[in-house]
Amino acid sequence: MLDVTPTPLQRLLRERRPGYTLAAPFYLSPEIFEADMEVIFGRHWIYVGVEPDVPEAGDVMVVDIGKTSVAIVRDDDNEIRAFHNVCRHRGARLVHDEKTTVGNLVCRYHSWTYDLTGNLIHAEHMGPDFKTGCHGLKPVHIRSLEGLLFICLADEAPSDFDEMVTRLGPYIAPHNVRETKIAFQKDIIEPGNWKLTMENNRECYHCGANHPELTVPLFAYGFGFAPEEMGEHDRAEAERYGCLLKTRHGEWEAEGLPSREIDELDTMVTGFRTERLPLDGEGESHTLDTKAACRKLLGDLTNAKLGGLSVWTQPNSWHHFLGDHIVTFSVLPLDAGRSLLRTKWLVHKDAVEGVDYDLANLIGVWDATNDQDSELVGICQQGIASPAYEPGPYSPNTEMLVEKFCNWYVGRMAAHLGR
Repeated sequence: MLDVTPTPLQRLLRERRPGYTLAAPFYLSPEIFEADMEVIFGRHWIYVGVEPDVPEAGDVMVVDIGKTSVAIVRDDDNEIRAFHNVCRHRGARLVHDEKTTVGNLVCRYHSWTYDLTGNLIHAEHMGPDFKTGCHGLKPVHIRSLEGLLFICLADEAPSDFDEMVTRLGPYIAPHNVRETKIAFQKDIIEPGNWKLTMENNRECYHCGANHPELTVPLFAYGFGFAPEEMGEHDRAEAERYGCLLKTRHGEWEAEGLPSREIDELDTMVTGFRTERLPLDGEGESHTLDTKAACRKLLGDLTNAKLGGLSVWTQPNSWHHFLGDHIVTFSVLPLDAGRSLLRTKWLVHKDAVEGVDYDLANLIGVWDATNDQDSELVGICQQGIASPAYEPGPYSPNTEMLVEKFCNWYVGRMAAHLGR
């Protein structure tokens, strides 16, 4: 007789209470972490970087997702490709640095050599019957969303990436990611499960008490509020913000900048969301004086007062597109209790540090915010490890996107594992 007894993970998925945080094992269990790596990071589109990470032919970037290492290469025809970073001879890792430039990909163990399209072109002493064409590098699915790079480790990648490109592409295109350069990258090892990092990002309920730098350019009302709890003054400010948002959306869209909200965070396999929001003060950028950090604007933009275009993708990224620079964030799990948060700041490729932008000013707001968030993720991980932890309720007014992240996660896990 067929055993239909649910596994512990299936049982937890079934028992998840909507509107509440996940049960402790989702953040603590090594077994669930392995399931996350197999199902979420092994079968979905994962954001890993930008086209300017490999700006020239021969440039290589290595991204590690769990036990899988992927080499992303720009070939001689300017096409970006991705391969498993494993020699087809005896399995040695091919590329050892995060970034490098090569003519060909050469395994240092026995000098098997691959061209930039992944074909094996040199392998000594293998005998007359050896067929090089059968031993090329194993490809990995890779797609670009207007310069944002996503990979999928599955044999068959989710097909709805095309819909995301169609709908998000016009929002991102004016910022011209392909014509930028990486001014700075910072990696932080956050002391918490990857889902805690993502949940923390998906709300600004905590911003007022924890992010003095971030709340200078950002309006708190852009991330939800409870009008029934407000006094007369706060309600008037919220209404003013609502009018400003409507006015700005109309102005920006008249200039050819799509701005209104699209939200598919928990309704598609490749979940995403976007909206362009007004900024406070001078309204130009995510800086402490709210003015543009870089004098050379992106693409063909001529006005820095374009607000901030926010883009979220499931399961592991968020991005902020300003008139003068871009900040991208990716989360890559390391183990059940640690995650890599990788942040890149992009400016126009012709911008000169010290002339067009001051690096400390460019990165100041998000550098401070990331450090603050890392600490918050750590105290959540510590608290969830306590026997006293039980799932708590999300704010329906300010944590809506956290709930959508959890809905997406539970739905995708259940779809693959069965409820």
